Amino acid sequence: MVLEGPGGSWRVLEAERGDRGIMTKRVRRDDRVIGLDVAGRFGWVGVVLDGGGFVDAVVGTLVEVVAGAEPVVVVGADIPIGGDPGRGRRCDVAARRFVGPRAASVFAAPAVGEAGASYAETNATLAAAGRPKLSRQAWALLPRMREAADAAAVDQRLVEVHPEVSFRAMSGEALVWSKKSWNGQALRRGLLAAEGIVLPDELPGIGGVPADDLLDAAAVAWSARRIAMGIASTLPDPPERHAGRAVAIWY
Repeated sequence: MVLEGPGGSWRVLEAERGDRGIMTKRVRRDDRVIGLDVAGRFGWVGVVLDGGGFVDAVVGTLVEVVAGAEPVVVVGADIPIGGDPGRGRRCDVAARRFVGPRAASVFAAPAVGEAGASYAETNATLAAAGRPKLSRQAWALLPRMREAADAAAVDQRLVEVHPEVSFRAMSGEALVWSKKSWNGQALRRGLLAAEGIVLPDELPGIGGVPADDLLDAAAVAWSARRIAMGIASTLPDPPERHAGRAVAIWY
């Protein structure tokens, strides 16, 4: 389906389809996309790509990072978006199966509404309800999930991507090495370079952002570029629906 809009014609990707549709421009060489990853105390790190490859890397809140990269046609984020977090999502199950030995990197998405005032209080509430407790990682992710949910409600460019799914798709086979390892980081950087995404050896603008977070953001940007080009796939395919929204991990 093609619609006319600002800047030219737009395609609506309907994933077989009947999902909410992802609107993307017909990509020109100078069109930009951005991939976002949560980066601890730094907030978010974003990697910006255009048709020529790497453009920039930025840090800040989600809104700040996207604003600093504009104009972009797709915003990919490594964060659960939509579905029924805390009760299981088909996209998470499919992603674990897809990445094989890296399945532990796709953890169960917590439900934002279940958060209490503290980690202990939240887990006490979950335990009393017979629900699985949250890991520290999942607990720390809740504020970023709120950011993403607020942004997705007003910006249809924002889509969910998982970097290990993206790297698995680039490689064509399961990745043996963890992203925290020397071999794992070298492998992932090489996969990105083979796709035309060459990360500079030095990026003063992002300070002490961990290397694996930057690599993850670049992998998310790779998938965002595929979405913009109209060649992306989803897990599951077609996406499930929840509250009128398509829920999937794109790659």
